[in-house]
Amino acid sequence: MTGRTAAVQARADSVRNRQLLLRAATEAFAECGVDVSMYTIAQRAGVAKGTVFRHFPTKDDLVAAIMMQLLDRLHETADRLLSANDAGRALKSFMAHGIGLLAADRAFCDVIGRPSLQHANVREAIDRLCDTVEDLTARAREQGAVRGDITGTDIVLLLGGIHQTAQPLLDREPRAWERFLEIAFDGLRGRDRAALPHPPPARLRMADPSGTLAPTKT
Repeated sequence: MTGRTAAVQARADSVRNRQLLLRAATEAFAECGVDVSMYTIAQRAGVAKGTVFRHFPTKDDLVAAIMMQLLDRLHETADRLLSANDAGRALKSFMAHGIGLLAADRAFCDVIGRPSLQHANVREAIDRLCDTVEDLTARAREQGAVRGDITGTDIVLLLGGIHQTAQPLLDREPRAWERFLEIAFDGLRGRDRAALPHPPPARLRMADPSGTLAPTKT
């Protein structure tokens, strides 16, 4: 095996090990909470404990990497939908995709979501997502598909709100969130309506050290 071939194989092994660790950690955190040990995660992934720390120096880094996967999927979807002709349908499709991801893995979101918000990379990813969703929302406003006082931050916050509304039903009716999305989106549509009673949030920020997200003016 040449040096170049060995290097390529080593990179492939590294990528494979990272994916094994992320999958094992996601399952372990969902089942046992974030207090599960790095040794247990290594065992589930079938790798040495040292391999975990080579990829993720701290557990916070591992938790953040899992959350980043979800945020990356949301961002990719929002970015792709920016080129859609029907901006209103695109915005609703993004919301459906986001709520569907949350509903599909509730244990992961409940356990990983809040702790991960303390990580700088996650906060930066949320900023990027909000910027792209604002572009998506602006196109819908321009086409008259949603009311003129709706912002991208409103949309990002509504993803969690709609998911939480449907959560008590999801064990028996896993797609119940679709009903509440339709109700919410009907309220977003661009029609003659009274102005909303509170100014729009300009950005999401960390509200307290526990990792709670809150809207605020910048």
